[in-house]
Amino acid sequence: MKKVISVFTATRAEYGLLKPIINKLNKIKEFDVRIVATGAHLSPEFGLTYKEIEKDGFHIDEKIEILLSADTPSAISKSMGLVLIGFADYFKRINPDLLIVLGDRYETLAVSMAAVNQRIPIAHLYGGESTEGAVDESIRHAITKLSYLHFTSTETYRKRVIQLGEHPDRVFNVGAIGIENILNEKLLSKDELEKELKIDLSKPYAMACFHPVTLEENTSEKHITALLEACKAYKNMNFIFTKTNADTDGRIINRLIDKYAEENDNITAFTSLGTVNYLSVLKHSAMIIGNSSSGLLEAPSFGIPTINIGERQKGRIQATSVINCNPNEEEIKQAIKKALSDSFIKQAKETVNPYGDGNTSERIIEVIKEYMLGEKINLKKEFYDVEVVGI
Repeated sequence: MKKVISVFTATRAEYGLLKPIINKLNKIKEFDVRIVATGAHLSPEFGLTYKEIEKDGFHIDEKIEILLSADTPSAISKSMGLVLIGFADYFKRINPDLLIVLGDRYETLAVSMAAVNQRIPIAHLYGGESTEGAVDESIRHAITKLSYLHFTSTETYRKRVIQLGEHPDRVFNVGAIGIENILNEKLLSKDELEKELKIDLSKPYAMACFHPVTLEENTSEKHITALLEACKAYKNMNFIFTKTNADTDGRIINRLIDKYAEENDNITAFTSLGTVNYLSVLKHSAMIIGNSSSGLLEAPSFGIPTINIGERQKGRIQATSVINCNPNEEEIKQAIKKALSDSFIKQAKETVNPYGDGNTSERIIEVIKEYMLGEKINLKKEFYDVEVVGI
């Protein structure tokens, strides 16, 4: 009988990274791959991005509704409860042999808890990373402890997962899959992009993506306003915003982005671009600005500057193409000025991406085949003790 592998996805960004893995798994005759979509994928407010999955030719095994119409901390907790209920029934019905999850979102933690209760082994991308400004930091480490196979994007992160007590034999440094998408996806030319998105790209432009800093209270409005005011001041540039996901206070950010886009000719907003359009916009941009992980993981491979605002991504390994600044208007303006300087443009073009060489999905597939087809999974994990100097 075929091994059933369930692939969980709740957001557009997450699916874009999982896509090459799904493609390769579908080509292995011993595997029966089941995609289950939930969260923002099923919400009109966030672009009904499950349609992108279907457009790519994949069948969605099940769509599970879990989003509420609010984004307060209590609403997020209630959504996690709906994940547990919905996936308890789903897992009981199909009982997969493996669950693949990516990242550090609240939905991913809840679905991992449901899988553990059902005794389903979990393969997790990307443990060991650090985002000190977001609640994702603790969620990511919790998912690591719930998971059996671990795929990290750098050797430093691999060592952190081992430090959390996971055995080195089950922890693999595979690099960041976003780089693989950059190398393998057929990206659009600037002319094609203008026709696809129905926008004018004749002026230099920046990609902009800003998310809530979830370990801070009531800062989203202040921070996104500072960014938008800085963008507004650079009339000789355009700014293409992609809106935030379903996070605490995310709707505040999206509402203000829409307001500024209506009032300023140099600001354009998209609910969702999709993987190919997003990477194509990034490729032709002068820089990426905001606090998205994409600025640290993918942007260096295009040789463009990244302006990383605030503390959401604090702790992540950074390339030399990254400029860090605080979330206030004047510092953001100065960072944009630096990113547009000839010396920094040259530095960004020469940067080396610290997140791998773009052969990630193949490494992941080989490990999954080894463990699934070789019957190597034993859920009775031993805690791996690391000798720490000074303790």
